[in-house]
Amino acid sequence: MAMGYVFLNEGSLVFGAAPFGETAGNASGLKFELDIQPILTARGCNTGPCHGKARGQNGFALSLLGFDADMDYHALVKDARGRRIFPAAPEQSLLLLKATGAVPHGGGIRIEPNGNDYQILIDWIRVGARRTNPSDRVLSRIQISPEPHSLQAGQEESLRVIAIYSDESKRDVTETCAYLSNEPAIVGVNQVGRLKAGQLPGEATIMARYMGRIATWSTAIPRPESIVAETYAHLPRNNFIDPLVYAKHASLNLLPSEPCSDSQYLRRAHLDVIGRLPNPEEARAFLIDDSKEKRAKLVDGLLQREEYADFWANKWADLLRPNPYRVGIKATMSLDDWIRDAFRRNLPYDQFVAGLLTAQGSTFRNGAVTIFRDRREPAEIVTMASQLFLGVRLECAKCHQHPFEVYSQKDFYSLAAYFARVGYKGTGLSPPISGGEEILFVKKDGSVRHPLTNEVLPPKPLLGAVTEIPTDEDPRVALMQWMTASDNPHFAQVAINRIWADLFGIGMVDPVDDMRATNPPSNPELLAALSRHFREVGFDQKALIRTIMASHIYSIASLPNPTNVADNRNFSRHYRQRLRAEVLTDAISDVTLIPDDFKGMPKGTRAMQIWTHRVGSDFLDAFGRPDANQDPPCERLPDSTVVQALHMMNSPGVHARITKDDGRCHQLAKSDLAIDRVIEELYLATYSRFPTDAESKPLIEEYNRPGTKRRAFIEDILWSLLNSPEFTFKD
Repeated sequence: MAMGYVFLNEGSLVFGAAPFGETAGNASGLKFELDIQPILTARGCNTGPCHGKARGQNGFALSLLGFDADMDYHALVKDARGRRIFPAAPEQSLLLLKATGAVPHGGGIRIEPNGNDYQILIDWIRVGARRTNPSDRVLSRIQISPEPHSLQAGQEESLRVIAIYSDESKRDVTETCAYLSNEPAIVGVNQVGRLKAGQLPGEATIMARYMGRIATWSTAIPRPESIVAETYAHLPRNNFIDPLVYAKHASLNLLPSEPCSDSQYLRRAHLDVIGRLPNPEEARAFLIDDSKEKRAKLVDGLLQREEYADFWANKWADLLRPNPYRVGIKATMSLDDWIRDAFRRNLPYDQFVAGLLTAQGSTFRNGAVTIFRDRREPAEIVTMASQLFLGVRLECAKCHQHPFEVYSQKDFYSLAAYFARVGYKGTGLSPPISGGEEILFVKKDGSVRHPLTNEVLPPKPLLGAVTEIPTDEDPRVALMQWMTASDNPHFAQVAINRIWADLFGIGMVDPVDDMRATNPPSNPELLAALSRHFREVGFDQKALIRTIMASHIYSIASLPNPTNVADNRNFSRHYRQRLRAEVLTDAISDVTLIPDDFKGMPKGTRAMQIWTHRVGSDFLDAFGRPDANQDPPCERLPDSTVVQALHMMNSPGVHARITKDDGRCHQLAKSDLAIDRVIEELYLATYSRFPTDAESKPLIEEYNRPGTKRRAFIEDILWSLLNSPEFTFKD
């Protein structure tokens, strides 16, 4: 009898012949779902690169991560005339010969001969390759020990994972879990749950996955040099945000950077709120103002500017705007108008989302309907809705158990069932024209079926209970009620996280719409506090922005200090961002006083007002606006590229805006302003600050050389300023 299996009985470790049988020492208790599938998952047999991919590998296919037990059992025991197992001589089973490398195997050795996994598989084959039955215990959850705690650089730690079943029995499954660290450079983990901290300070979350159940273990490696607690007590606290950020800094031995200058705050606030630079007059007035309340007044004034609506609508257009050649030009324009109008009216966020997800009527009269014209099946609309408004990326669960979450196919299609009664009248899609009107309404019936079992699935919220929805009510209204309920944290938190990322350069959760246990927020207490505040102000996005920008932590500089030079997640310094494509080209227009010219748009149209990415612009394409053929939600790449640098230096369009006769350079050249005032005007227009003596003196000396042409000299200065990181980045 082979020994070595480990399981628990009322909290005590027990060693016996069976890992999880009806009685200890009884190998006949081995079952496929309870004992064999966990091994296949832990050893990577059913992963995407191996037999878990769509068509399997070399004729042998398993469901990805074991989400379909029927398929896997049939593939192992019955498929290919049952040649993969050999009950008469289990040691000669092809399953074991391949997995141990006794015969050639493309996946290499997955199971050690005579190891624990090997013996379990042999015993299971020997007793008849049994499956579970309805009366057997089922897995309820898993838990990790010890309690989460900080690690020191280089420290090692072993995790222990316990599976808890429906009858409250427990089993140690540490060696048959799959592990993943979200920051392996900070803390790595091997296949048996052994952690090793690296030398870099930071945070990491370890995921343990066992048969569709997930548990996480979070840790941090603080800087070795401690900081006196009283240091944090003397830091400015403008509102509730600051102490929550400082508490996180204290746990990691970080100190925030020094406050930013007035000019940095001025430029940062303008770009964050309205996506537009202050003009020289606005910059000069703010910089010479010595009142204590000028920053708060600045933010209040910016939130009332008409550019606010276009700027924030432009962000949401990336997330919602479809291809006009697919859904129709008029329908796309209608959606764009709807989004912009919502921001002009400062529509509360919950009403904004409800207006989209419960939209009815004509694509020509209610632009919100267009999202249903683009995504016509419940399974299509639910992937976008869950990602944008819940921060849950459900796409994986459409085909199989989500690899990093607890959601199954049944969860996916049950949520999609809220959209099963969406009906259409009128002209459908006919790309590349799709010009006709379409009416969206709520049908009296409609259903969604499970793709494997063909079971009709009633509408059900994620991890919630089924509620009966009368036939005369729109199921989508019930969905919104669940999404906005006070006990559903995801709705408010994903909205806050997206706005926070816009203002700070990175979200508390990154990516912003991928909120899961295996991708936790960098500051969960802060996210929860902001979530409560957002509800208290009635989901008013302007009020949320005002609160965040009033915090001291928003106004710190990007220049690091010795404690936070490596920090990129905890907001101990401001993270610089390259300007969005539309913001940058509009900024060049404002600085040069020459508007860009977009084909098909009225003269004087700003890039922020363009209603579709189909409007041609080499500049916008170079600086990363989404591909017009890409399905929303679209993510913009924030990276700087050589193409962008070359475009700024050599683009005929940028050069023309600098050198045109009616531009700023020509106006300054023909003015009576002394050269020091000209330089000051250019610095205020581009950087929102006065030039330093070290910057202006060499320029004045160069200007005073014999033969200098005033206009060409001014144009050269402006070209240099536009081609600097200080202009193209928000600091």
